[in-house]
Amino acid sequence: MHSDLPTSLVYARSWPLLGKLAYYLLKLLGVEIPRSVPVGQDFELAHGGVGVVIHSRAVIGSRVKIYPGVTLGRADIHRPMLQSRFEGIVIEDDVILAPGAKILCKDGTMYVRRGTVVGANAVLLQSTGEDEIWAGIPARCIGKREP
Repeated sequence: MHSDLPTSLVYARSWPLLGKLAYYLLKLLGVEIPRSVPVGQDFELAHGGVGVVIHSRAVIGSRVKIYPGVTLGRADIHRPMLQSRFEGIVIEDDVILAPGAKILCKDGTMYVRRGTVVGANAVLLQSTGEDEIWAGIPARCIGKREP
C-alpha cells in the first residue's frame, strides 16, 4: 500500500468490489481519475492531487508524478465528443507534471515521452520528445533533462 491516501485510492480504483468506492472517495478529495485510466507502478499524486482531472482515454506510465491542478484532456471541448478527433493521451514513464500543467490534445493521440517535465501552469498542445523540459503558454521545449 502507498503512504498517502489519495495515491492509494488511485490504485484501489481497479479493485473488483471496492474500486467504485475508491473512485468516489477520490472525487470527494477533489481528484478526477476515471477507473478506465491505467496507472503504472510507483505513481505519485503529489500533495494530495487536489484539482487533478484526467480524461478517461488517458494512460499513465510508471514513476509518474502529478502535482495539484493538472489536467489531461481534449483541446476541442467546444465540439461534441462524437465530432472530436481526440483519441487519447499517453503519459510515459518517469514524467513530472508540475502544478497547474494542462495537457490538451486536439487530434489523434498525444504522447508525453519518457522523462519529460511539463512546467507549472504550462499548456502543452503537442507531443514531446524524451527527457525534454516544456514550459509556457503554449508550452515549448526549453531544454533537456539530465538523466
